[in-house]
Amino acid sequence: MQSVSRSWLLLSGFVLFYVIYLLFGALVFSSIERPVEERLRHDMQVLTEEFLNRSCVNAASLELFLLKVLRANKYGVSVIGNFSGATNWDLPSSMFFANTLVTTVGYGHTSPLSDAGKAFSIFYALLGVPFTMLVLTACVQRLMYPLVIAPVSALQKSGLNPRPATTIHFVLLLVLVLLAFFLAPAAVFSTLEASWTFLDGIYFCFISLCTIGLGDFVPATQPGVKHRGLYQISVMVYLFMGLMMMYLLLSFFHKMADLHGLTTLLQLPRCDDSDLEDDREPIVGGEPKAPPLKDKAASKPLDPSSQASYNSISKG
Repeated sequence: MQSVSRSWLLLSGFVLFYVIYLLFGALVFSSIERPVEERLRHDMQVLTEEFLNRSCVNAASLELFLLKVLRANKYGVSVIGNFSGATNWDLPSSMFFANTLVTTVGYGHTSPLSDAGKAFSIFYALLGVPFTMLVLTACVQRLMYPLVIAPVSALQKSGLNPRPATTIHFVLLLVLVLLAFFLAPAAVFSTLEASWTFLDGIYFCFISLCTIGLGDFVPATQPGVKHRGLYQISVMVYLFMGLMMMYLLLSFFHKMADLHGLTTLLQLPRCDDSDLEDDREPIVGGEPKAPPLKDKAASKPLDPSSQASYNSISKG
């Protein structure tokens, strides 16, 4: 009974902290963004008045024209002269859209124009999203042993205790991911995209690999992009590999939280022993296991310390 009461108390604390965190974010965003929005509104009002004073177009006609332009821009159709010939539905662009759909990044820079396209998007995502998660999980399972379990075991053999060994390796892996999937790609994007700064590149990488996908920065959408199709395919590869490494980091952090007792303290689910044993067994493409031999040696319980798995790392 006491355990149940503590569990509900912790849950109430989580919900309360979540609400407070949202309010904190709202206050910060409001204080930062609202003045910028007001200046932009004032600039647009001044620009509109100057345009109306210099032309014979009335305010109603201009508003109707702008509404149609904005509606077309919502679907990725631009009226800019030097970009009007580009299509958003050639093969590379369509693959890029399909990739953002099944990875749940969803930039929103392009969306289906027709009812048939919207209906197919529902069906396509219904199958594509879980299949993408399956592929990512299978890839992470194959990478878990060489990138996590084996290095931590090597650190333990060098004389480190399990907790400092996992912490050191997690920090090293985190630094590697930051360099390879945030800083380096941000430098590339800021070079290829003329209007992007280095901070814009980091912002895009973070928004994309966290599957937030706000859509305010999307590669290969500016006029005059060379080799646009190859560029989009390269971004697709980057997104898949980045999502895979983010999933690997989260899995490693969960295992490390088990080792340090954080999941027990917060009464969160632990990594099952069977899941830890399966880190070396791929979801797909594995060889069938031979049936166990029925003899006296096989009937004896095995010594847990003799099993090479993450369990041997996470205890001590």
